[in-house]
Amino acid sequence: MNFSKIPLLFIFLISIVSVQGQTSKPTFDTAFVESHPEQINVRLYLSRKFTNFVLRVPDENRKYVYQPNSGLNLGVGITYQNFTLNLAAPVGFLNPNRYDDWPRFLDLQSHVYPRRMIIDFFGQFYRGYSIRNNFLKNSTEDYLREDMRLNSVGVNFHYLFRGERISLAAAFNQSAIQKKSAFSPFLGFEVYGGSMKGDSLLLPSTENLDILNFNRSSYFQFGPNTGAAATLVFGKGFFITAVGSINLSVGYAEWENRIEYRKWGALPTYSMRAFLGYNNERFSINANAVYKNLNLIKVESFDQAVNTGNIRFNIIYKLAAGPRFEKNFRKVNPMRLLKKD
Repeated sequence: MNFSKIPLLFIFLISIVSVQGQTSKPTFDTAFVESHPEQINVRLYLSRKFTNFVLRVPDENRKYVYQPNSGLNLGVGITYQNFTLNLAAPVGFLNPNRYDDWPRFLDLQSHVYPRRMIIDFFGQFYRGYSIRNNFLKNSTEDYLREDMRLNSVGVNFHYLFRGERISLAAAFNQSAIQKKSAFSPFLGFEVYGGSMKGDSLLLPSTENLDILNFNRSSYFQFGPNTGAAATLVFGKGFFITAVGSINLSVGYAEWENRIEYRKWGALPTYSMRAFLGYNNERFSINANAVYKNLNLIKVESFDQAVNTGNIRFNIIYKLAAGPRFEKNFRKVNPMRLLKKD
């Protein structure tokens, strides 16, 4: 599978689906959801994104977890008229355990919540991984692989059957307020593909697991999913939102360890997300987490998974936009320009 043009494809898909999500005005049931697209939401937040690669040891309750050299990001952002912009970067004093002078990486995640839909884009292009010593059987030092490269992309879509009564945007970026508790089942579809490789075999030789060692792995999986979203509202502004889905993933996996293996198959994967906090007309403080488990098709002794997540803590203040700001923003609003309004 050719991943050389994946970044451009990923950005193109984000643009197309974001526009589609904004082409019609949301019509929520006002007894359940209060929408405020005219407000400016200004946020300060902490976040951590990651994509871990997991290799399980057969017949043992043990695994190797490859972790990227990511860290805790400090960021600022705004949401206005269905447009959200966030800017964040890792800060030194928040990340004392990050390795210095490692290769740069790119982690693109977009979570879009138009009425009746949940749409996720994942695009991870990591360079440099390590296995912490607590996962190693025969070493007390971390195993460092600056040469390891992981590319992973995916699209996940859910259709909410009761989307007029529940707003995931209210829980995620606080552009609305969930006034009453609500629940909705959903159906969807997802597609994922990726590859992992290094300049040499990726497991440390001290672990004596030649049968599991490899220098390249790739996969492509797709299939339907189903699940439910629910929000509990209590105490005049407090909320807890949970979303979970299970997917039947069909596809293939490849591994190379002197000999190349490939196998087609099917297996279950899952995703989860949770949001909790306080949200009113002027202020919100909340935390949220998005997690995607992608088990890969088993080939011979190879039992692996790619797990992606995003954990964030937000403090948000909401401002009323004046007529002058609204007029000037309309001229440069990317959503309007993309729709050629």
